[in-house]
Amino acid sequence: MAKLGTTDLDVFPLCLGGNVFGWTADRAQSFEVLDAYLAGGGNFVDTADVYSAWVPGNSGGESETIIGEWLAARGVRDRVVIATKGSRLPPNEGLSAKAIHGAAEASLRRLGVDHIDLYYAHYDDPATPVEETVAAYDELVRAGKVRYVAASNLSPDRIRASLAVADREGLARYVAVQPHYNLVERADFERDVLPLAEAENLATVPYYALAKGFLTGKYRPGAEVDSPRARGAAAYLDERGLRVLNALDAVAAAHGVAVATVALAWLAAQPTVAAPIASARTVEQLTDLLAVGELRLSDAESASLTAASQ
Repeated sequence: MAKLGTTDLDVFPLCLGGNVFGWTADRAQSFEVLDAYLAGGGNFVDTADVYSAWVPGNSGGESETIIGEWLAARGVRDRVVIATKGSRLPPNEGLSAKAIHGAAEASLRRLGVDHIDLYYAHYDDPATPVEETVAAYDELVRAGKVRYVAASNLSPDRIRASLAVADREGLARYVAVQPHYNLVERADFERDVLPLAEAENLATVPYYALAKGFLTGKYRPGAEVDSPRARGAAAYLDERGLRVLNALDAVAAAHGVAVATVALAWLAAQPTVAAPIASARTVEQLTDLLAVGELRLSDAESASLTAASQ
């Protein structure tokens, strides 16, 4: 466990993604994965109000509802750091004060909790001034409904503007960012987000940590994979992607661990990263993810992966 940035939240070095709960994992499977994650030492669960509104028959909120039912059934609320996001689920779309308060109340209700540990602005709302957004988040923190606020998918300029308002007005400031970052998606984060995170002491909690499954190593030339993410993962199967897989294979073989474990360990060791996010549909998939808590790469191993992914 380590502190999440400047907060007093102690988090496991792998954040369990809740996007599959109510989508590719039903309630029973989700409970099994959550049980195994907790038993394996994990304590950091990420979700969003809009998960999984894209599934036919769903309306959003399914993931939060499943997590809330699990928390209640197991009686483990005090052992789990809950992160969720708002701004995309009707009728509380956007980052106006009304939308933020409405979304937070709905998330609290579905999760069955009296506070959210880490609450993200999921996507930006250019129509709302950052002053209004920051003030609304501060109200949630002062009311005890949210412990810390954070930003996902906001531009560095909007994050800077938000932090400036928070600092000037003495309001709650973002403590973390949730960027798209992994071994094969590096450029945007390292150029634009990392300097901001380092300068402002923001923790980073990267999503798509395994590049839609590509960095598990199961997508190879000629391999057929039955997964909703297969097309997205296959997009990385080019010369650079194969170079990365070869480097991952070598490090994985040296440690006797899975390729996914090595990819997550590289990411977890990068500057400002508190915990990569990865999801699992089954307990079997989770095993390789949890192993990141034990794996430490040598400087030479990290350098070989960094070089392969340039």
